[in-house]
Amino acid sequence: MDSVYFICEDVLVALEGLPSASVDVVVTSPPYNLGADYGPGCDDSRSLEEYLSWLNHVFAELGRVLKPEGAFFLNAGWSPKEPWLSRDIAEEAATHFTLQNRIAWVKSIALGDEPCRGHVKPINSVRFLNRQWEEIYHFTKTGEIRIERLAVGVPYADPTNLERGTRGKNGNLRCRGDVLFAPYETVSEDKGHPCPFPVQLAEYCLKLHGVRDDLLALDPFAGIGSTGVAARNLGVRAILIDNNEGYIRIARRRCGILGNDNES
Repeated sequence: MDSVYFICEDVLVALEGLPSASVDVVVTSPPYNLGADYGPGCDDSRSLEEYLSWLNHVFAELGRVLKPEGAFFLNAGWSPKEPWLSRDIAEEAATHFTLQNRIAWVKSIALGDEPCRGHVKPINSVRFLNRQWEEIYHFTKTGEIRIERLAVGVPYADPTNLERGTRGKNGNLRCRGDVLFAPYETVSEDKGHPCPFPVQLAEYCLKLHGVRDDLLALDPFAGIGSTGVAARNLGVRAILIDNNEGYIRIARRRCGILGNDNES
């Protein structure tokens, strides 16, 4: 298999075709069921019961294809009209996995009186604040899987910290923590998708799980292929699934790959 393999097919059909315990890490952001226009093949306005039931079937298949020591990074959003949606989605996943970490994905932030850094889709409202963060749920099968915390580590603000206890044993790096700043990208072709997933965020997830030569990543809701781009940047393999041929074409271009896809 080439480094990134594309499957243009219904997600459940595609997942059923993958071998059990064959995937190391899943990084994905499913449609939020908030009425976004994803184009042909995606109904983003189902009843909540139908939507969650469908996701539960997807999560069950992800549990089957994921290795026992694997990880599942799930981005889930919400809206002022559906403030509990992120939690509802995570609870469906929790019927098949164990929640190991909750990560705040910060898209835009203002420090003091400085202008905001990053990008958001503003809300025109007198009642609600702009939504500048979403959650990444880090699921594993046991809740006891080792992560590579320093793979996305940051330097100590005060170098004297290195002289305290054993803090300097890893050089000038400390755990970044459970808040990741990854602004939306402003690449023009990303406009072909209503909710582009930053490559930087996908890279964080892959690095946290641990990058190695034989790693196989999976994104069952690939969109325009950010997880695939992240995998290519890190030198690991990935399978991207999406039922929208237009998104698959953009994903292939972004990954620099012209063929090897199943677009039946």
